[in-house]
Amino acid sequence: MWRHGDWIRLIQRPEAVGAITYGRSDATINRHGIRIGTAELYRTVEAPPEVLDSLLLDLEYLGRESWMPLFVVLRPGVELDEALKARSVERIRNALSARHVPSGIVAIAEVPRTLSGKKMELPIKRLLLGHPLEKVARADAMANPASLAWFVDFARARGLRT
Repeated sequence: MWRHGDWIRLIQRPEAVGAITYGRSDATINRHGIRIGTAELYRTVEAPPEVLDSLLLDLEYLGRESWMPLFVVLRPGVELDEALKARSVERIRNALSARHVPSGIVAIAEVPRTLSGKKMELPIKRLLLGHPLEKVARADAMANPASLAWFVDFARARGLRT
């Protein structure tokens, strides 16, 4: 069986054969009760030529409203100014949902990736929630381990232990 990001249950009855799709098993954002796969958001954010890559995290803090930053890698020579931020927010609002508009947009040099090229959403989320780096990521399992340094500094600047 091949799985492509959704949980399903196959049903075989005398009168019918089918499947029930329960929802995504890969990275999802559940913002104010509306779920969306991060891949859908990435397609929207990375559509303009200025944005080469992105990483979205919904940081849910106990007892506080979540903070959902969008990290973007920009084409060389492009700056993350207010106009680009506004266009990005508008694209997300129109294509997806106003509830999935990020709390902030931050430019980064590169998105941390596994050796197979997958964005490291959960490890970076855990790092920004205060978990120690050595417990969330292994450099030997990454395509670009140097990318972690930026997120460690970012977490420290936000007052999180790493």
